Amino acid sequence: MDIKTYKKDFDHSYTLGAFPTFELLEAMPENIISVFSGSGFTDIEKLESKCGEKNVPFGINDKVINKLSDKGNVYTAGIFKKYTQELDCAKPHVVLVNPSDMGNMGTIIRTAAGFGITDIAVIEPAADQFNPKTVRASMGSLFRVRLKRFLSFEEYLGYLEQNGGKENREIFTFMLNGRKQLTVAECPKPELYSLVFGNEASGLPDEFLDYGTSIIIPQSELVDSLNLTIAAGIGMFMFTNAKR
Repeated sequence: MDIKTYKKDFDHSYTLGAFPTFELLEAMPENIISVFSGSGFTDIEKLESKCGEKNVPFGINDKVINKLSDKGNVYTAGIFKKYTQELDCAKPHVVLVNPSDMGNMGTIIRTAAGFGITDIAVIEPAADQFNPKTVRASMGSLFRVRLKRFLSFEEYLGYLEQNGGKENREIFTFMLNGRKQLTVAECPKPELYSLVFGNEASGLPDEFLDYGTSIIIPQSELVDSLNLTIAAGIGMFMFTNAKR
């Protein structure tokens, strides 16, 4: 194939770096087109062996690595086919409404996987989860979760209804004007829930006050708001560790 710098309309994307490439090999070898290593990579034998184990084409090609990445610390790359997924509606979800930053999206995906939340709904318009920047920020955790995009939050709710995931599910929207403070002592303890987070710049619009329970994370007056990735991390930690 003719390898070019990534564009959103491609039917394939790239992992840039050893860790996300090894994660891709472990989690989704069936989606891999090929894996490349630069001649300076110190674990070439390990990578080649893993590719052989997974029956994935492997090559050493500095030109390909340099073409795909403008960073000097990238020594490996995986080329993989894009894919679609369905959510498990019997499990908790993280819902990202209009996330615009690829680094933030990747970091939240990685954090969700770290706390055992493996289903993520993304409401359009939103950053591209397959952009190599997102993949790298997730450190390959993108391949460990199920992610599905929706045109609106209402479409997501309809999806839950159609797939038996709305009954007994509690929805928590994280907002600066949320009505319930999130504290260690009073963190809700539902078995099934969706944690909803808004855009980096504007958060969730006021209409989300009427979806389930609106949550505010207490903070000092020294800042106007918490960073999206920090707020999402706090929310996921609290809900996954709440004593039921």
